[in-house]
Amino acid sequence: MATASGVSAGPVLQLPSRRAGGRSAASRVPAKGLLPWRTAAGAPAGHFSVKRDVVYNGRSYHHQFLPLKQREGLQAAVMPVTAPILDDEGKRKQMAEDYGFTQIGEELPDNITLKDVMDTLPKQVFEINDLKAWTSVLISVTSYALGLFFTAKAPWYLLPLAWAWTGTAVTGGHDCAHKSFSRNKLVEDIVGTLAFMPLIYPYEPWRFKHDRHHAKTNMLQEDTAWQPVWQKEIESSPLLRKAIIFGYGPIRPWMSIAHWLIWHFDLKKFRPNEVPRVKISLACVFAFMAIGWPLIILKSGLAGWFKFWFMPWMVYHFWMSTFTMVHHTAPHIPFKSSEEWNAAQAQLNGTVHCNYPRWIEVLCHDINVHVPHHISPRIPSYNLRAAYESIKQNWGKYVNEANWNWRLMKTILTRCHVYDKERYYVPFDELAPEESQPIKFLRKFMPDYA
Repeated sequence: MATASGVSAGPVLQLPSRRAGGRSAASRVPAKGLLPWRTAAGAPAGHFSVKRDVVYNGRSYHHQFLPLKQREGLQAAVMPVTAPILDDEGKRKQMAEDYGFTQIGEELPDNITLKDVMDTLPKQVFEINDLKAWTSVLISVTSYALGLFFTAKAPWYLLPLAWAWTGTAVTGGHDCAHKSFSRNKLVEDIVGTLAFMPLIYPYEPWRFKHDRHHAKTNMLQEDTAWQPVWQKEIESSPLLRKAIIFGYGPIRPWMSIAHWLIWHFDLKKFRPNEVPRVKISLACVFAFMAIGWPLIILKSGLAGWFKFWFMPWMVYHFWMSTFTMVHHTAPHIPFKSSEEWNAAQAQLNGTVHCNYPRWIEVLCHDINVHVPHHISPRIPSYNLRAAYESIKQNWGKYVNEANWNWRLMKTILTRCHVYDKERYYVPFDELAPEESQPIKFLRKFMPDYA
């Protein structure tokens, strides 16, 4: 076993010394291993596992190097960043500052179950209130109508504001999918279908896949909201690698468009008993495309279709992507295999409460109060804040909280890429530095304000 100070058997493998400015004195050969930094140059052919002690905030931690890989006869050993240690309050505070959080919670003990957490919630937060439910519909419909009116009347330089409002206002229908809107399930399905139809979003396919996201949050290969990239995907082909890097980097706030296309229109992705309902939803959205789009174009031309439908639709997908990212993605929040996955940890520790500008929270019906929404999707949106107050009182030290900010988004877009069991995530520019210009661009030019 090779170590930082030598080798127990076999040829010697030395870590390079460091000159001023962090450049390696042993940089005779450029590294082509997994990571481009802290490489062991001049290593003999073969496979090695290197260890060394790492100091973080004055504390020493022992870590395993990633395996040394052979690429065209050149070997490189790399040192991963520490997997977060959440039982250290000082480190959690430092991580929160680094990542753009206001609080990073302690890890929930393994013996705590999701039922334990749910049992502490007041029973009234699960109650459906018809008046409040229909008020939320009125808010969505009125806000959307005002957005379209603003779009029609606004001068060109105010159109981005009109699109931002309109696309945010059309994010309703969520409670219907979780059966927390009405006691009448037919009414729920009708309202949900109508809410999703103008977005060309099939309601039933989204409901089926979204329920699985709630049941398998942050579970590898099972969570249907999103998955980290696998290293084999990065290594499969140069073209796919570039597409993935660009998709999980600069255009990640719109990657829900790819998710929409891949997951919601293919009947093979659904169980046989789900297919009839899926077909009804597909017929509804295709009907809107066949009737609604031509009417928009007939009335206002192709420019009107772009102005009144496409741009608000893009804003809607910005929020779909952003909510998914922000509420479940951070360097300290792991994806786990089904064997290691713990429901309570995934829903309480693996979900982030994020505060947005109040107008966004109102138009999106408090979906940002995301922790209780994952503890139980049956909690109606208008009860989420009361439920979260209870969670804060009983489980407050375990929750992750943030205010939406540039540093938070920058952390996700530039760090949370390729799955690694120990590190949780490896950034693209450590695996494929020459092809990661989009990530380097974001890291250099995105603001770092928290």
